[in-house]
Amino acid sequence: MTCISDPGITRDDALKLLHAYLENDKLISHCVASEAIMRALAERLNESPDVWGIAGLLHDLDFQITDEDPARHGMEAAGILREKGVHEEVINAIQKHNAEGLGLERSTRFEHALTCAESITGLIVATALVYPDQKLSSVKVKSISKRMKTAHFARAVSRERILECEKINIPIQDFIGISLEAMKGVSGELGL
Repeated sequence: MTCISDPGITRDDALKLLHAYLENDKLISHCVASEAIMRALAERLNESPDVWGIAGLLHDLDFQITDEDPARHGMEAAGILREKGVHEEVINAIQKHNAEGLGLERSTRFEHALTCAESITGLIVATALVYPDQKLSSVKVKSISKRMKTAHFARAVSRERILECEKINIPIQDFIGISLEAMKGVSGELGL
């Protein structure tokens, strides 16, 4: 269980920080979607939605400055976030969503949650985009489940990382449902 109830930064300040470091609207939308899923997971797991949400919102803060370099992605963000007073548990989860690139290992529920949450956003968006209206409101859990099993669909999305939901004791079907509903809740911000 995450021991903290205050992430050390407000959502407004986190959003300003995100916009200061990211120019790509799709990447910002990905962060907002990740935040929504993390808030929903926190509710489900009796954790702090504010703490988990901030981790989702800021997890790719350094994506543009690290130029997608997996050996640096997460490390640059950690330095920036420490300067801003963000809690170390949040910083650790952010770093460990790229554990593979940094030679780290995920071990906490918080770290696994952030990894599966940010990973499933791409699969959900890709599923919405194949619908005629390209809206999340049209997407069903069954559709995402089917595409989860289709390796060539959204092939950049790691199914293995999505399946880390099982490490936080949420079966994949439940996780897809939670994630889809969370993203539908912010569909206006996502333009979907």
